[in-house]
Amino acid sequence: MGKRTPIYPAHEAMGAKIIEFGGWDMPVQYAGILEEHRGVRTRAGLFDVSHMGEFEISGPESTPFLQRMVTGNVAALSPGRAMYTMMCLPSGGTVDDLLVYRLDADRYMLVVNAANTAKDLAWLQEHRLPGVEIADRTEETALLALQGPEAVAVLRAAKGDGESLKPFRAEVGSVAGVQGLISRTGYTGEDGFELYVPADRGLELWDRLLEIGGPIGLIPAGLGARDTLRLEAALPLYGHELTEEITPLEAGLEAFVKWDAGDFIGRDALLSQLERGVTRRLVGLVMVDRGIPRSGYAVKSGGREIGWVTSGSFGPTVQRNIGLAMVEEEFASPGQALDVVVRGRSLAATVVEKPFYKRARSSAKGAGAPGLGGVQ
Repeated sequence: MGKRTPIYPAHEAMGAKIIEFGGWDMPVQYAGILEEHRGVRTRAGLFDVSHMGEFEISGPESTPFLQRMVTGNVAALSPGRAMYTMMCLPSGGTVDDLLVYRLDADRYMLVVNAANTAKDLAWLQEHRLPGVEIADRTEETALLALQGPEAVAVLRAAKGDGESLKPFRAEVGSVAGVQGLISRTGYTGEDGFELYVPADRGLELWDRLLEIGGPIGLIPAGLGARDTLRLEAALPLYGHELTEEITPLEAGLEAFVKWDAGDFIGRDALLSQLERGVTRRLVGLVMVDRGIPRSGYAVKSGGREIGWVTSGSFGPTVQRNIGLAMVEEEFASPGQALDVVVRGRSLAATVVEKPFYKRARSSAKGAGAPGLGGVQ
């Protein structure tokens, strides 16, 4: 039996299918992955992601410390702002991808992947500077993700406001009577919020949000839909698109490597890789033949193995079998024909632009249509 989040009693009461993920017992689905995926894309879904790790970094040297630890420009963050970034090994491989929140001048919160919490904590402590305090707040924190085009409406009903918080901004406030940190971030390709509250108030907030948001179309959603949603948006999952052997440049995340931000761990190796050029690259694949490209499946060209699938599934919004794959650089151009070996059979696939899905951004509610990236 794995660890259980503060919301676990609700998952059990709602009849969720539970799986082990990152050492935690987590809901993979309630009504069904397809229904939950479509619910998030068209209305709103509520995810329990309390298994994620949270660290508080504080002290007079916290900014130079984090500047050394991550690929992003920490010093450029003003209080109340967040950024997506990576921690790297000296080799350039990825320790983890994470969010960094600047809470005030000398205090930050890091949000890391559940399976990496212990590893990341040890990595940070190994490199800690004098004048820096590192506190693991994971057990004290419940984290709910409210995602979808109606997320703003649900938050407005629960809080009285939702529009004023800009993307990658965070503020302390009360939602449905529960005080916490409200962040306009997410992992679904949709608009939405992540709500960090004391662990002993998490279940209360979960129940209240579903009660308040139900009439607006809010439904509970599990890790299954979270995975298909992030895959359509081509968002990386650590252990698949990023590993200690895969660099941010190979994963197509160079935009999050700030070369002028300081001498972060792994900078020299990544700069050398940039100058030489990567020999492999993460691409989007759409299946031509019938078959789903699953993680670990071989990718071939002309009968020669040139890479592997990192993640794959049926994309409920784009209505195609899609995958992300790490392939040799010469085969990474959109339009390239490749084969994916599915149960011993070579099935045709095509390299496409990422992401597969991009939400419409319009000031007029309901205007426009989702962009489907390279999927036509």
